[in-house]
This record gives sequence, C-alpha cells and structure tokens, in this order.
Amino acid sequence: MALPVVSKLEQCSDYTLTLAPYIYQFAELPKRLLTVTSFERLEEVYITTNPVVSALALSIVVGQIAFVVSTINKNYSQIDRVWSILPAVYNCHYWYYGYLTGIRSQRMDIMAVFTLCWAARLTFNYWRKGGYEIGSEDYRWNLVKSWFSEPVWVGFNYVVVSLFQSFLLAMVTTPSYILLLASRINPSLGGDDAAFMQILGMLLMLEYSSDNQQWEFQEAKKEYQRTAKVPEGHERADLDRGFITTGLWGYSRHPNFAAEQGIWVALYQWACFQSGSLMNWTFVGVMFYLFIFQASTPITEYMSSKKYPEYKLYKERVGRFIPKLGSPSFKSSLEKEKKLNEPKAVNTTEKTKQSKKLR
Repeated sequence: MALPVVSKLEQCSDYTLTLAPYIYQFAELPKRLLTVTSFERLEEVYITTNPVVSALALSIVVGQIAFVVSTINKNYSQIDRVWSILPAVYNCHYWYYGYLTGIRSQRMDIMAVFTLCWAARLTFNYWRKGGYEIGSEDYRWNLVKSWFSEPVWVGFNYVVVSLFQSFLLAMVTTPSYILLLASRINPSLGGDDAAFMQILGMLLMLEYSSDNQQWEFQEAKKEYQRTAKVPEGHERADLDRGFITTGLWGYSRHPNFAAEQGIWVALYQWACFQSGSLMNWTFVGVMFYLFIFQASTPITEYMSSKKYPEYKLYKERVGRFIPKLGSPSFKSSLEKEKKLNEPKAVNTTEKTKQSKKLR
C-alpha cells in the first residue's frame, strides 16, 4: 500500500507528508507497467502506487491521446467528450483503492455515488445536445483557433487544450484523496458530512434544473422557427429574443456553470473540513477549474452578443454567475420598464370637472 502513515486529521492535508514522498513513482511507473504479465501483477502495481500518482499519470496519457486524435481529425473537442467522465473515473479510483486496501468508509461510498450521479447527468446532457455525434465540435474552438498562427496553435493544442485540461480533470478530484486519508482515522459519518452531502445534492439539482430549462427553451425555439407557432408554456417575445432569460436564467446568465463550479468547491471544502485545514494543496485543482470557466465564459458571451441584439442588455441587468443583489429577474425588470414607459391614462371625468371650475 502506497499511503502515508497519518495519526492526526491535520496530517491528511500535509503535502510534504501525503504526496511529496511518492513523486518519484512517476518515473518508475512506466517501467513497472512493462513488467505486468497477469491481473495479479497489475493489481500489485496498482496497490503499491500512490493513487494520486496513478491518477495524474493516467491524465497525462489521456492528454497525449487527445492531442494525437485532435491533430488527425482537426477536431479539438476530444477532452470535451470525456469532461463528464474522467472526474468520475478518478473519484471512483480513490474509492476503489480504499476498498482494495481495506479502508471501508461510508464517506467514500457517498462521494463515489454522488460523482457517478453527477457524471451520468452531465454525460446525458452532453449526449442529447449532439456532443458525441461524429464530427461534432464546440463552436468556440474555431474562434480561439483564429487567434493563433498554425504553429502556435499546434503548441497551444498540445499544452493547453489536451495536456492541461486532462491534467486538470485529475487535479480537481484530489480532495477525494484527502477524504480517503481522513477516513482511515475517522471512518464514521458526522454532521459535517451530512451538511456537505446536502450542499452537493442541492448544487446537482440546480445544475440539472438549469440545463433542463435551457434544453426545453432551445427545443421550443426550434419548433417555433419551424411552425411559426408559439409552444405552450412559452412567450413569443422570449422566443424572438433567441436566448433563454426565464427561470433560473433570469437571475444568472449561467446558472449551470455556477452550480458546476460550486460542486467542486464544495468537494474541496469537504476535504478541508475533514482534515481540519483552511486551505491545502488540492486547492490548485479547484483554482484552475474555476479559471477555465472564467476564461471560457467571456468567449461564449462575446459570440452570443454578436448573434443576439438584446444580449448586451441582458449582461447589464443579470449577473454572470451570482445574481445581482436586490435585482429582479430579467423578465421582471423588462415588465417594470415597460410600465414606466407606458403613457398614463387620462381621467376624462376629472378633466371635465376641472375645466368647469375654470369657467
């Protein structure tokens, strides 16, 4: 077993104790894998390799494959296709490692089940939008590619699009490693575990609702464009606008992105709480995960602003991720503005009385 000896919860988040001593295994792992001639030998290599090392090593292999495939096919959504799958693989990897090494914990069971639910939902949503169809590609890549010359783009595709993103999907799950270590000392569930379970559950439901609202709107818009009839439950003005501004989208321009980021922040905070630390080395994964959204969302909004005339007004009135404090929904603000701009009705009876008095 390649896990550190920890006697206190605080030690579970100590990088110098929990990961640094195993970094050398990165260089040894390829050689050890070449000695595998049976399942028993593979299991031995697996157990005697630190789970963070094996997870990060796999992410590097996936990144290399993604680069080769994207270069051959000229399609740069290879990591996008596994975005909802790899984090579940890595989190379940930590659970399985604990299972093989005798660390039985309901905390790890719950973490693994939650991650599978998250992955199933996100993968389904990506599938129904056509993400797994042959030739499908995120529409933003064409814009990003236009910023670089061909040689620079090849390097950017290798370092950022393929390797960095793949590595990130492994790093963002490293809080589960701390949960695994903490479960050796304190395997029983507590009130804090229940609280984080509820937070994660609510965030998952928020993301589910957001994506469903957007999907239903897009389907209604397609039907409206095809038949010129407004589907039940929708308004012509909303469909003519071209983008969703109702439901959760009336308070946040990207409620699904907000929930997605919240899920991984909550997992990180769960690990911090279990290890009694305010911050630990696994923050690196969460930080860069948030950075990806901060960097990619403006590109999405730039393209939306070009396509939809009213998107600029939407950006002014609705927060990107977090709702603006004290602000009504986008639809409510439009209705309020409409009422203020309506000419006031003239009371003819009062006007007649006033004219008689003047006479």
